[in-house]
Amino acid sequence: MPIGSICVFCGASSGANPLYRQSAIAMGETLARRGIRLVYGGGAVGLMGVVADAALAAGGEVIGIIPQRLQDSEIGHPGLTRLEVVDGMHARKARMAELSDAFIALPGGLGTLEELFEVWTWGQLGYHSKPLGLLDVNDFYGKLSHFLDHLVDEGFVRPPHRAMLQRSDSPEDLLQRLEAWQPSVRPKWSESAPR
Repeated sequence: MPIGSICVFCGASSGANPLYRQSAIAMGETLARRGIRLVYGGGAVGLMGVVADAALAAGGEVIGIIPQRLQDSEIGHPGLTRLEVVDGMHARKARMAELSDAFIALPGGLGTLEELFEVWTWGQLGYHSKPLGLLDVNDFYGKLSHFLDHLVDEGFVRPPHRAMLQRSDSPEDLLQRLEAWQPSVRPKWSESAPR
């Protein structure tokens, strides 16, 4: 499927490993080079600021969505193509999803995981049919991936829903996987439905 814009979830911190910052730069540059608009949380700090700066420096378009409370804390990025200020976190996530054709999580913390799992759940329930991916830098998401497989083994997640989440350590490869992804699951969960 053609992808014109991608929502990137990532940390408001740069993390402990310099590879995380390098991967955010690579992702921003790759999106810009491919003419894909970056949609993200609008911050100027951490990996959020790094990916936005890299995309902008490479000539890309960057749209940030930030809640008023965070904007008032002066962490909004002042140099974006467009910065939208919304009422709260729920409005932020809904607007980012509305503007995006796909979603990618870079390394991050609780907020990154919460955003990823919410949008993944929306896909599982049929609210969208957009691909999702993990940029798995230095096996950052390896243990999470094992746990997700455990959820399948224990009967809480269907294999097709698990397969909705693509994973790669390369921005270019991950984008190719997202473009090749085809929805193949029924947006329904019930005890009687086949797995």
